[in-house]
Amino acid sequence: MIVFAFLLIALVVVVAGVTLAVAGGGSEAVLPEAEPDRLSDALPENRPVVRADIDELRLPVAPRGYRMSDVDDVLERLAAELAERDARIAELTAATVQAPAAGSADGSVDGSVDLNKAAEQ
Repeated sequence: MIVFAFLLIALVVVVAGVTLAVAGGGSEAVLPEAEPDRLSDALPENRPVVRADIDELRLPVAPRGYRMSDVDDVLERLAAELAERDARIAELTAATVQAPAAGSADGSVDGSVDLNKAAEQ
C-alpha cells in the first residue's frame, strides 16, 4: 500500500509540473514567435546557375519534409535554365554542321572551314 501511495504522489507531482510548464509563468514566460524557415540562399537572379550554386543550396525543412513551394521554385528555375542551355547547344551544333558544308561549297578540297573567312563573317 505504501508503494501505491508513493506512485500516486509521484504522478500528481509530475502532472502538476507538466501543467505549470505548459501554462507558463504569465506573459513574461511566453516564448517569442518563431519565424518560419525560409529559403535563405536562393539561386542567383542576375546570372545563370552553376554547379556550385546547386551544391550550396539548402532547402528549408518543414514539419512534414520540405516546403513544396520552395522546391517547386528551385525545380522550375533549373528546368528553365536547362531548356535554355539545350536550345543554345542545339543552335551551336546546327551552326557547326552548317559551317563545313558552306566551306566545301567555297571550293575547299577536304571540307575544312577557312578560319579567316569564318572570322570575317
